[in-house]
Amino acid sequence: MPEDSFQTQYNVTKKNKLKEFYESKKNLIYFSIFAIIVIIGAYSYYKIKNENEKILLSESYIQAKVYLENKKKIEALEILKRLALSKDSTYSTLSFFMILDENLINNEDEISKLFDHLLKNNKYEEEIKNLLLYKKALYISNYIEESKLLEQIKPLLNNKESIWNGHALLLIADFYYSKNEFIKAKDFYRQIIITENLHPDLYLQAKSKLIFIADD
Repeated sequence: MPEDSFQTQYNVTKKNKLKEFYESKKNLIYFSIFAIIVIIGAYSYYKIKNENEKILLSESYIQAKVYLENKKKIEALEILKRLALSKDSTYSTLSFFMILDENLINNEDEISKLFDHLLKNNKYEEEIKNLLLYKKALYISNYIEESKLLEQIKPLLNNKESIWNGHALLLIADFYYSKNEFIKAKDFYRQIIITENLHPDLYLQAKSKLIFIADD
């Protein structure tokens, strides 16, 4: 009996302590449960919202392609510009490249600003970002002065690990070649020749241009 009495008293004491703990912490417990529910609800809403936005972007992109297939370039451009200015790295990039491929914008300054918008407002993997930097440099090389072109292409020239390093060297070499600045062009063509692990076409182009320069 004494043991049963002790056990009963122990259980009562334990229950009382749990009740006291609950009473003293119940506001915190309620708040924690509420916070968890809010976090789960917010995450679900954010996920659904993003999925819906992706669907809308996808539908708009497809609509732009349909307009282009039907020669409705003005309607297509309106959609593609809106998509390019969005902050979705996938559809903003795809839309911008379609604008370039279809020559939908002839204003050089506007194209340059779209390049800058993509690079500033989207998070890309390094080589995707390097591709955009190269494409921008390639585009502006037709009308920009030497110093600004070198400033634009400098990150790729300094990045020997990038797959776009060799393309950047060839771009600058061809730029000088087109300006009949053959000494500068030779320097960049030779850098291509001594750089390892580039695409074979880059070596062929560099060697052929060096032969032309030597013949001149």
